[in-house]
Amino acid sequence: MKRYSPYIEFDRKEWASLRDHHTPLPLTERELEQLRGLNEHVSLQEVEEVYLPLTHLIHLYVGASQQLHQLTTTFLKKKARKTPFIIGIAGSVAVGKSTTARLLQTLLSRWDTHRRVDLVTTDGFLYPKADLEEKGIMNRKGFPESYDIKRLMEFMGDIKSGKPDVRAPKYSHLTYDRIPDEESIINNPDILIVEGINVLQVKKQSPLFVSDFFDFSIFIDADESNIARWYVERFQLLRQTVFQNPDSYFHNRFGHLTANEAEEAAQHTWKTINAKNLHENILPTKGRAQLILRKEADHSIQNIFLRKL
Repeated sequence: MKRYSPYIEFDRKEWASLRDHHTPLPLTERELEQLRGLNEHVSLQEVEEVYLPLTHLIHLYVGASQQLHQLTTTFLKKKARKTPFIIGIAGSVAVGKSTTARLLQTLLSRWDTHRRVDLVTTDGFLYPKADLEEKGIMNRKGFPESYDIKRLMEFMGDIKSGKPDVRAPKYSHLTYDRIPDEESIINNPDILIVEGINVLQVKKQSPLFVSDFFDFSIFIDADESNIARWYVERFQLLRQTVFQNPDSYFHNRFGHLTANEAEEAAQHTWKTINAKNLHENILPTKGRAQLILRKEADHSIQNIFLRKL
């Protein structure tokens, strides 16, 4: 007997055939180059075959949401605030979440009915380094307890309430810390993308989760061995670039390492921190996503899983 799956599975060819001819044109190579993350290998062909059908699907969801909002307003016989359509993007460190988020932001903003698309990462909601050090959990940065969940939930609540000028703290990967007195201002966009490793997590004994505010959610998936390799490769690239900057938090710690030493440091960090977080907190949330993008060893997305309605 075939086991039931809550998802409809598509290979890349099947998924590509779902692109609608009304979908706005894809990116130029120059635009794509600016959106790619470090050590990411997204091609224009993948944009056309994977991301354009995905933006068409999300466009349909946004339209349905807007229509439901209008119907509800009519039923209530009073004008309700317009609220953003919120997309959550989750997945492991080094799996390519940020690139996917930037691509979707750019492509979705090309539709006439939802041109204002904002992007927020949950990195800004990490506790400041000083707080993490005081709590003794600096080595668990990225784990659930390292986030200011109260502030994140207040932010999500304000966004979903349609409030204007909602503020989100900014984060610097150079200093590895929240940027003091700097915030992003989200002013009721058509779509808001929220990207972070933990956005689909269910916190025990909590009546409300970040994902409760999502209208659509995506999980970026890959074999752990591939993600670990991508992490090490990215670490090596950072050693040669960002870590050489004296202002980098990791300059004194990793900037002087040889390639072999950096390999060992990256492997150790992956095994003791990132792999542990992946198994304890990130992978268990995969089945909560409405869409799973499955990557292969070369970073390409070859299988797509869409949750059945």
